[in-house]
Amino acid sequence: MTVNDVSGTAYQSSHRSARAPRLFLDTGLARARVLELDKAQANYLGNVLRLKAGQSVLVFNGRDGEWRADIASSGRRGLALAIREKTREQTGLGGVHYLFAPLKQARLDYVVQKAVEMGVASLTPTVTQHTQVTRINHDRLVANVIEAAEQCGILSVPEVRAEVRLAEALANLPPTCRLIFCDEEAPEPDPIAALTGLGIADEVAVLIGPEGGFDENERRLLSAHPGVLRLALGPRILRADTAAVAALALVQSVMGDWRELAPRAG
Repeated sequence: MTVNDVSGTAYQSSHRSARAPRLFLDTGLARARVLELDKAQANYLGNVLRLKAGQSVLVFNGRDGEWRADIASSGRRGLALAIREKTREQTGLGGVHYLFAPLKQARLDYVVQKAVEMGVASLTPTVTQHTQVTRINHDRLVANVIEAAEQCGILSVPEVRAEVRLAEALANLPPTCRLIFCDEEAPEPDPIAALTGLGIADEVAVLIGPEGGFDENERRLLSAHPGVLRLALGPRILRADTAAVAALALVQSVMGDWRELAPRAG
């Protein structure tokens, strides 16, 4: 799959579905199945959303598409979901991968959620010399990814990979994956021109460094990586979480799945 393999029809359907309550269930989905909800899920539907028996929600598991399910009572104040019909076929994620130096918790929560909304296929915490946070709560990252997927209407849940040091993160990239890292000293000041010149790529990895930037050894390592692109993000210094959203928006609009939504001339 190339990074721009997505249809406008699928996007519009996703946008409409995002307005209905959605719930991720880590179990198989099929017509007529009745699924017991755990306490957290029952609390979310019954007490947070205040839904009643007979009302419908949309459910997905990242494998079997999206389904409409009706809420049903189950035992003493329990809730279950009765699967009724498939509303959307399963779709995949594109080829944009997000590598990031971990941030403090509140800002990390924000940037993880936004990365999912921007359509990344995977997230990799990447420890650098100037990384300020070195202990990552992996379960919290996964929970934020799932919550964002529920809210933004996507069907595939991005993979949350284990934290690695920068050298290992680069070594783990597939040979055909192009590396983009944000650098205020990039030789091409126009990010759109730089990305356009990169050409078509099946997969791209967007690397956002720490607020202290990369040290000289890391810069040499990055510059030596095959097919690397140094990407400028304008005349102002951006916080790491802002830079992540800006970079992912540029990549998706120039060479990712946003391009498929643009009107074509003629």
